[in-house]
Amino acid sequence: MLLTDIQSTVVTSLKKGDAVSVETLRFLISAVRNAAINKYGADAESKITDADVLDVIKKQVKTHKESVDAFEKAGRSELAQKEAAQLAILEAYLPKQVSDDELKTLLTPIAAAGGDFGPMMGKAMAAVGGKADGARVSAILKSLLPKS
Repeated sequence: MLLTDIQSTVVTSLKKGDAVSVETLRFLISAVRNAAINKYGADAESKITDADVLDVIKKQVKTHKESVDAFEKAGRSELAQKEAAQLAILEAYLPKQVSDDELKTLLTPIAAAGGDFGPMMGKAMAAVGGKADGARVSAILKSLLPKS
């Protein structure tokens, strides 16, 4: 299970003295447990799934990316570097992302079917299966839609 792998990585990082990994992964474990408690209540420890863990990781990756951008714009390079280091640790747990060409191949039939953008986006995200960021999927889906 993914959470177990993360917990064992914390132990390994502690032994190595890798403070950045320990801090990042402990925060992740805490966020995962909080999300599980919110979703499953008292049975959180027994019902948590890898999909739940991945959802939390994706949210944290998005937050760290936004933080890196904000710190760089503010001229705070030391904080941007710290956030980028934490981001790299978190991204290692995400599934491999598909390329733009693969996304276009997956999304072309959905765009060809037409309809309202919201339901198309739902179908697109289901087809992608979490292997691409929602913003990328949205941008490519919009580019595949016929111009009106």
